[in-house]
Amino acid sequence: MPSTFVAKGAEAYEASMGRWSLRLAAPFLDFAGVPSGGRVLDAGCGTGSLTLSLSAHPELEAIEALDFEENFVAALRSRTDDARIRVQQGDVCALPFESQTFDAAYSLLVLHFVSDAHKAAREMRRVLRPGAAAAAAVWSYEGMPSWRLFWDTILALEPEAAGNGVPSGRRPLTAEGELRELFETAGFQDIAETTLTIIMDYANFEDFWLPKVYGQGTFAAFFDGLSEPRRDRLRDALRAAYLAGEREDGPRGFESVAFAVRGTA
Repeated sequence: MPSTFVAKGAEAYEASMGRWSLRLAAPFLDFAGVPSGGRVLDAGCGTGSLTLSLSAHPELEAIEALDFEENFVAALRSRTDDARIRVQQGDVCALPFESQTFDAAYSLLVLHFVSDAHKAAREMRRVLRPGAAAAAAVWSYEGMPSWRLFWDTILALEPEAAGNGVPSGRRPLTAEGELRELFETAGFQDIAETTLTIIMDYANFEDFWLPKVYGQGTFAAFFDGLSEPRRDRLRDALRAAYLAGEREDGPRGFESVAFAVRGTA
């Protein structure tokens, strides 16, 4: 199984996470660096947040984008007519490219979902030309307050939700230092690491609530299977947590952190 990410379509992904990956793409590229030309790879492109950010660099000659989810690949193809971009379905743990053919390789919010992150990192190094750089980022488990607020509130009221669409613990690579260790084990040199911060800002409670319930993953099936009183109780508790003592609904922002690492082949 090439991915542990349960996708439910490009539109649902955009509402629940794509808008935040787009916001993270700019600081990620500032840290990772973009070569002055040549061919680059977006390994695990999703709906194209990073790919489209890379296309803003006219000096790049070719941008390869790959993702396991067919719906995401189709969505990215529909979002661009840039002749330099080529999108295909594939597995980041078995990249369909020859060795030493890329001038940079990137993986944004992907490696904590793949079945074998060590294999994926080795594959990224394999396809890089000597001296070329790879970079990756994943969300910090402790640095996602809006998601922790959501899941922790649910587990407090519905503990059986654990394993039924609600994470029961942190994913691999989401603790400090784990991405660096991954790159070291894969054989990268000149490794640097940092944290990247964005604001996840929601227009109102519905903007916070609905994409998380009916976005990616399998929680929607669990939620819809509850009795109406239990669904109402969950929604009311989450609304109270979101409002945080305020009487009026409205916008709220959450500072969110990702770990990032880069290294050279």
